Amino acid sequence: MTIARLIQGRSTDVLSCTAETPVRDAVATLAGKRIGALPVFNGDAIAGIFSERDVVYGLEREGPALLDRKVGDVMTAPAITVSPETPVLEALGLMTRRRIRHLPVEAGGRIIAFVSIGDLVKYRIDRIQSEAEALRSYIQMA
Repeated sequence: MTIARLIQGRSTDVLSCTAETPVRDAVATLAGKRIGALPVFNGDAIAGIFSERDVVYGLEREGPALLDRKVGDVMTAPAITVSPETPVLEALGLMTRRRIRHLPVEAGGRIIAFVSIGDLVKYRIDRIQSEAEALRSYIQMA
């Protein structure tokens, strides 16, 4: 299965921020929307990812002064992206190797979706459960 099938039916409106957004405002968005990361844009181009980890590491380094910085100063860059044609298991492997939790999905030079490791793990668990049920049915019919 590909990322395209995973995101099928989702809105193409992706919450995001700019590199100039104050960290304080980006943190408010993360908390208010109960999400773990935002893609960061510099104009029309994706510049990086701003995540909960960036907040935690920044607070440890700078303390509360972090909140007055710009997202572009503390984000993780460059952003690692996938295309809609990327197989889900390949994306999951990429996230595991790179130790990241979010991937922007890029098509035609635009970000069309943002997937989390939770989205990919849910797919994998659903697939395993489906295969187990098929095996149980097969065994019962034999």
